[in-house]
Amino acid sequence: MIKARSIHMCSLATGISLVAPTLLSAQEAAAEAPSYLSQNTGDILWYLVAAVLVFFMQAGFALVETGLTRAKNACNIMMKNMLDFSFGVVAFAIVGYALMYGDSIGGIFGWSNGFFFMKDALMVGDDLASTNLVAAEWLFQVVFAATAATIASGVMAERTKFSAYIFYSIAITCLIYPVVGHWIWSGDGWLAAMGMRDYAGSTVVHSVGAWAGLAGAIVLGARKGKFDKEGKPLPIPGHNMPLATLGCFILIVGWFGFNAGSTLGAVDDMAYIAMVTMIAAATGCIGATMSTWVKFGKPDLSMTLNGALAGLVSITACCGSVSIIGAMAIGLIGGIIVVFSVLFFEQKLHVDDPVGAVSVHGICGIWGTLSVGLFGSTAIDSGLLSDGLLYGGTAQIGVQLIGILAVFVFVFPVSLLLFKAIKATSGLRVSESEEIEGLDISEHGNEAYADFQVYADLPEEDLA
Repeated sequence: MIKARSIHMCSLATGISLVAPTLLSAQEAAAEAPSYLSQNTGDILWYLVAAVLVFFMQAGFALVETGLTRAKNACNIMMKNMLDFSFGVVAFAIVGYALMYGDSIGGIFGWSNGFFFMKDALMVGDDLASTNLVAAEWLFQVVFAATAATIASGVMAERTKFSAYIFYSIAITCLIYPVVGHWIWSGDGWLAAMGMRDYAGSTVVHSVGAWAGLAGAIVLGARKGKFDKEGKPLPIPGHNMPLATLGCFILIVGWFGFNAGSTLGAVDDMAYIAMVTMIAAATGCIGATMSTWVKFGKPDLSMTLNGALAGLVSITACCGSVSIIGAMAIGLIGGIIVVFSVLFFEQKLHVDDPVGAVSVHGICGIWGTLSVGLFGSTAIDSGLLSDGLLYGGTAQIGVQLIGILAVFVFVFPVSLLLFKAIKATSGLRVSESEEIEGLDISEHGNEAYADFQVYADLPEEDLA
């Protein structure tokens, strides 16, 4: 037994003597590694995770918009979301990123960063680590651009020419969105210089998409059968509420990348921002549910889904600036606002917005951006000009108002001119017969639900 133990101890000692140099070499290599590598790699990893989550929101938008519209247009909705992504990536790579993050020209737009895939910023040289970080940043930014573009898809659903929509998608991704982004997010933009705070894009992303969609809806006009001769809105129910509900849950998941990813690196604030994002989604859902329950006597699912999204849009600008109680209030109010905003646009302004996107992304985008100046705390966000109005500060609310107005004054008229130009040239709206038949057949030659037949309008004797 003693001999066996001695042999075992000798073997162990021999093994340690063989492994020790390897361990020491690994420690020495780690000591010699660049000090930035760990944080740099963490930042790249978080950029990639967040970008994937935000990209997944495209699936959420596609499902929400498809579920809230009619079955005969389902393929068209899906196609528009696919092409928003595809053309958006190329347009942002060639032009959009340079306009958004290039060296500033008067605080209005960027330029010297180089066009065509940021050639000055992404040329692979000796510093591969820095190049990879820029690539990760670009990937995160391009999915934001695609999100702004796809918001208008729902507003203009069921009557827009597919070719016209592609032209719009390119224009917003390579021009309209990047200019607004430069104003607020580039660091050199004129609104950024004033101190405007829009942490993850209630205005930069959501309001931009909504104001463009509003312009498109006005130029297009309402869907056939949406309003009667007296102008009273008539219901056109969506064909698949489970699909819309699944899309809403996907959007909630994606929003963690949207908001928490806007830390622009792997930092401690990620967890707090994710928490207040979840809270606002929940209270927004509750606010819309209670509002419809009181107003209509029954809680409405479509409004409830929009309430959750309204809470998310509302917290997006202020997720890095407000307390937990503030997040609860902001989401709750956003959920209430969206219900009455949808009714106002439909009943008073006669704007046909099939999915309520103008209210969710535009009006709640305004509310979220204002919330920075109302609920913001310098104890949480040292970058604020002052505490919010509810804490006695006044400077921040004024700058937020200027930013909201400036973005609307730029985006809405430019989009209006764009859609009028498309209408006057290639045409913006499908023909009446194509609209009645459905855009799936007329625009794509596809059916979302092939081999299914609808019997609801047939006499009972024909159903036997």
